[in-house]
Amino acid sequence: MKLTVWTYEGPPHVGAMRVATAMKGLHYVLHAPQGDTYADLLFTMIERRNHRPPVSYTTFQARDLGADTATLFKASCQDAVDRFQPEAIIVGASCTAELIQDDPAGLAETMGLSIPVIPLELPSYSRKENFGADETFYQIVKALAQPQERTARVTCNILGPTALGFRARDDVEELTGLLSEMGINVNVVAPLNATPSDIARLPAAHFNVLLSPETGEAAARFLEKNHDQPFTKVVPIGVGATRDFIKEVVAITGKTVAVDESRLRMPWWSRSVDSTYLTGKRVFIFGDGTHVAAHARIARDEMGFEVVGMGCYNREMARPIRALAKEYGVDALITDDYLEVEAAIEALSPEMILGTQMERHIGKRLGIPCAVISAPVHVQDFPARYSPQVGFEGANVIFDTLIHPLVMGLEEHLLTMFRDDFEFHDDAGASHHGGKAKAKVEETVDAPTVPQGDNVIWLSDAERELKKIPFFVRGKARRNTETFALEKGLHEISLDTLYEAKAHYAR
Repeated sequence: MKLTVWTYEGPPHVGAMRVATAMKGLHYVLHAPQGDTYADLLFTMIERRNHRPPVSYTTFQARDLGADTATLFKASCQDAVDRFQPEAIIVGASCTAELIQDDPAGLAETMGLSIPVIPLELPSYSRKENFGADETFYQIVKALAQPQERTARVTCNILGPTALGFRARDDVEELTGLLSEMGINVNVVAPLNATPSDIARLPAAHFNVLLSPETGEAAARFLEKNHDQPFTKVVPIGVGATRDFIKEVVAITGKTVAVDESRLRMPWWSRSVDSTYLTGKRVFIFGDGTHVAAHARIARDEMGFEVVGMGCYNREMARPIRALAKEYGVDALITDDYLEVEAAIEALSPEMILGTQMERHIGKRLGIPCAVISAPVHVQDFPARYSPQVGFEGANVIFDTLIHPLVMGLEEHLLTMFRDDFEFHDDAGASHHGGKAKAKVEETVDAPTVPQGDNVIWLSDAERELKKIPFFVRGKARRNTETFALEKGLHEISLDTLYEAKAHYAR
């Protein structure tokens, strides 16, 4: 564990909170010091939840460490049961509380509570948030799932969606509709909106759909081994993956289905005239392993982009992402350090980034458009509108998500090209922001700009010409020109230097 300005994943107890917050009738008693309650903000602010997470904290303080913190934990457990009356509780410790070794699991077991108590042993200093969610859901399923007779009709469970998941709410709705169209009812969705009683009914389904491997694979494997329920391996994100998912479900169930693709617009739109201008754009993909793998296939095979780099932050997915990167002829970046990600993006100079909230900030600093495709995300990625990622409607949404940053970037480039026009110069303001055209103030001094490299300055004619280069490769052109000038011992970059550098790197 380390302190950082940004983090892709929190500690594992935050993953446990994602499961508890997603469910109903379940309460999480967390042995944690005062201050660890910050996690509430993740749900109430970012996800716009209308009630706080079902979590009780012991919130011990420094002065309590010399007293009986175990009694404090027991009192918090009893108060949570009496006040909230859940069907079951999960108990555990935050990374800080783990150090005092109070053993919340053992303490809760001695209390003789009338409801199931599910202990969590989450290694806070070696694992992270997605592992915490996966392990928590697994322990809940292991403790509560009961042998059941199969339903009369073919049914399935949808496993993996949690609170703070990327578009989980809409993905469940879209996937439920797709399965219904195939003649398959959904028995239980878990953990999202499931109760402990629903968890008990999981084995009644004929198979499981693993929507989020990061947070549901351990439970899916447990159900396969102990309740003879196969689970799907394809996550239906993108046109090709959705069609493969349908084939996989057909193979599991033996049903003959004909799925309606009339709402699917992505294949035609990605071949349309507007999209043709965007074909071959170089993209860098980073996020959780599931979404990176899905979007690599979409980017290359369905949008016509070139994948120049990919990676993931959750080390549990390192092996499949490394194997996938090898297929794409790139090196996989497996790291949870956003500075390493930024350095890789800057070195590759892609024309677009597909990433997380962190990559959105990186893109702003580097002047590269970014589409958010994976958690962690901020409040704008929990939209009020229906915006799934899975299925055929999800493919339509992804088309818009990937195309719009480039289209807007193209507009910015055109505005830059015509910046000398009276209507489009910098002071005129953007039309979509209600800007009113103003007369352009002509520059009277033709002076060099501030230094951009080691003892290198750009003359104004070269700077003006540089601005005509498309924004998504302008940074790379600037760096190459400065490197060329320094190698030649030049301290000023003129128009001739710019073109000489261009010819040098074109060879």
